[in-house]
Amino acid sequence: MSGPYSIVLAGHGSRDPANMQELEQLVNLMRERAGAHPVGHGYLEFASPTIDTAVRGQLNAGAREVVVVPGVLLAATHAKNDMPSEVQALQREFPQAHIHFAAAMDLHPLLLKLCQERLVQAEVTSAQTVSRAETCLVVVGRGTTDPDANGDVSKLTRMLEEGLGYGGSLVCFSGTANPRVDEGLKRAVRLGFRRLVVLPYFLFDGVLVKRIRAAVAAAQERHQGTEILAAAHLGAHPHVAQVFLERAKEGMEGRAHMNCSMCKYRVAVVGYESQVGEAQVSHHGAVRGLSGRTEAGKTQALPAKIWQRYVPHPIEAESFRLIEAGRDWSDVPDEWRYAAQRLVHTSGNFDIVPELYFSPGAVEAGVRAILGGKTVVTDVTMVQSGLKRELVSELGVRVWCGVHDPESFLLQKEEGVTRSAAGIRRAWQKFGNDCLLAIGDAPTAIAEAVRLIREQRWRPALVIGLPVGFVGTQESKAALRGCLQVPRISNSGTRGGSPWASSVVNAVLIEVKNRLAAASEEQESGTQQLEIQQREMQQLGTPKPATQAES
Repeated sequence: MSGPYSIVLAGHGSRDPANMQELEQLVNLMRERAGAHPVGHGYLEFASPTIDTAVRGQLNAGAREVVVVPGVLLAATHAKNDMPSEVQALQREFPQAHIHFAAAMDLHPLLLKLCQERLVQAEVTSAQTVSRAETCLVVVGRGTTDPDANGDVSKLTRMLEEGLGYGGSLVCFSGTANPRVDEGLKRAVRLGFRRLVVLPYFLFDGVLVKRIRAAVAAAQERHQGTEILAAAHLGAHPHVAQVFLERAKEGMEGRAHMNCSMCKYRVAVVGYESQVGEAQVSHHGAVRGLSGRTEAGKTQALPAKIWQRYVPHPIEAESFRLIEAGRDWSDVPDEWRYAAQRLVHTSGNFDIVPELYFSPGAVEAGVRAILGGKTVVTDVTMVQSGLKRELVSELGVRVWCGVHDPESFLLQKEEGVTRSAAGIRRAWQKFGNDCLLAIGDAPTAIAEAVRLIREQRWRPALVIGLPVGFVGTQESKAALRGCLQVPRISNSGTRGGSPWASSVVNAVLIEVKNRLAAASEEQESGTQQLEIQQREMQQLGTPKPATQAES
């Protein structure tokens, strides 16, 4: 290594102290090998120091060249979005310095050697002699929403299987991707091998690695006819330190390599086309530096977000005042009155109210779906465009439309269905029950949703079906109203349209925001009441009541 620069190893962070201890041990190994290059570390979430604090420390010590090395095994969201966004913000803050970003570890010959070492160490703990041809290698990855990173775990597994001579292999994940650990172990046992050896492909110990060990122990208890061995994770090892130092040097020299040809943020990878060009934004603000926020030796969480109630534009507010006064609303249940008023606002017509249909609890189902993080699926982009962007952004709602999904084109061509119907089928495949549907244009989309609900037992959280038109529209909406398996919102007749479906979703989003605001107000009121009680008791000389955190 030549030229003065500092290195910051950016770890993920954990609530488990063992995780941080191992990272700090690894940093010491890197310092022993880095020569004159200072090495610091920071964490993305939970632990302290944070990444920005670590970089500032190097800059305040006189460094003008800093390379941030993602302390993760594979390039997924943390290495592609969260950490680069931190580096970008720091570079803007310190324009006089040069802050570089290195690549993730990815697959490396030294890591393969370390995996071999861990597997041999596990095998020698057994009193039995079992050939590798009779052994199935089970590699457990972290699991991400990035298929490229998950694919690298499969590639690593295949290289170890062939290189070390195992009779078979299987990949599973501790979270996000499938199969999960328990299911993966069940599948591996069913393959009929005498032995399974389970390798957690993790850098450091922590909550997830401990869960993997527990899953292995439980599987061994259930399947005593098959020997199941647990290998250790990679840990603080000289090979790991060396790979990180190599990545730091490559980052400084502008040679940081990532698999951009299969990166879902750069190219249209099958199934992830909608994520091309997504902004690099960190998602860890709520737990950033959590362990460093202490008071009287106790860890304090960040204060909860203070939500404000929805405030309509003055013209919108006046419109709703006129709508409220424009008819007798006593015949409309309280639960869906506001949604009905928004539909009147959208259509400009009071006559639509008797045509509206809300199944019992439909609005509440939509509220719970949004609070539960379920995806809003629309049949056309016009519905998507009609959603209030500020609410979608503030509430963190994911919205997806399948009409332009490449696989929808294939389904349309091969099966002769409409693209809107194909998009609904893609939503069923992509999200399962973790979605709500907002259909405002295509009767065929409603028909496909009803078919999947009845034949495939699909259970979206809510189905909003309000298309406009004369061909098949009334029939499709009648079929939806009769679909008792799911909460649903529709109407009779030919009226409707994309703005109608958007309006109902907007009504649900506004209700969610107002409920969160009410909870914030209640919490603030409780805190103020507690402070008043404490002051009164202090004035009386009596012990103060326990704080909310203490109680």
